[in-house]
Amino acid sequence: MNLLRSFFKSKKAATQEHSDGRNVSRPNPTSAHFVVGDLHGTLDLLEHILEQIDHVIGSLDLSDPKLVFVGDYVDRGPSSSAVLTRLYELASEFPQNVTCILGNHEQMMLDFLDAPEARHARWFRNGAAQTLASFGIDLPEEADWTATSGAIAAALRAQMGDQVEDWVRSLPMSVRSGNLMITHAGADPGRAIDDQSSRVLLWGHPEFLSRARSDGHWVAHGHTVMENAVCEDGRISVDTGGYSTGCLTAAAILPDGTVEFLQTTEPRQNG
Repeated sequence: MNLLRSFFKSKKAATQEHSDGRNVSRPNPTSAHFVVGDLHGTLDLLEHILEQIDHVIGSLDLSDPKLVFVGDYVDRGPSSSAVLTRLYELASEFPQNVTCILGNHEQMMLDFLDAPEARHARWFRNGAAQTLASFGIDLPEEADWTATSGAIAAALRAQMGDQVEDWVRSLPMSVRSGNLMITHAGADPGRAIDDQSSRVLLWGHPEFLSRARSDGHWVAHGHTVMENAVCEDGRISVDTGGYSTGCLTAAAILPDGTVEFLQTTEPRQNG
């Protein structure tokens, strides 16, 4: 297990108490949550982080732990098909404990499947080639994209299968526990936590990383690659660019406000 560092273990931090005794200067989920950053087709990193999480759950003897993936399971890395299958199996086997959140890369893929001729370009330019290759489908030269997009969509749908496609379409954009929200890209700090647009949850907000929330809520998210995992100003950032750096991050967020980061350290030739 590779624990980078812990936050909030010291009782010296300033506190802000709610009437029910919750300390809102810390994230307080109702049970332990393990929040895993953007996978982008990296099955090896996924398996390694699952081993670390399993070790922590066993060593701390946690009851009813929740495992949440923040989206972007496809594109860029070599194993998108296998990652989707693995997550689908996990979520199907443990529906009360495993949640996969929709990321903007899954949304681009779904948009393409729904309207291939009109919506192919955005996805094809943002990592689709690796995803298609993982399903045994070649992406042609750009000049042929429009003419072949329908056939590519049909081939992808056939290879993915109805069960996995329907599962991806059913993924939520956020989950809540206590004063913790987990979503893909973040939230608008100027709007109530339960009044966020789907676009912001998927694609982010220009003030999210620079303006702290003032309502005591914490937002754990991926989407934006950070050099180091971050836990500050109401934000827990877990995307450390694993597909290129070999560093996949998960945040262990406990009900007492403790936050610990787990990380893989797999070398990448292009990292």
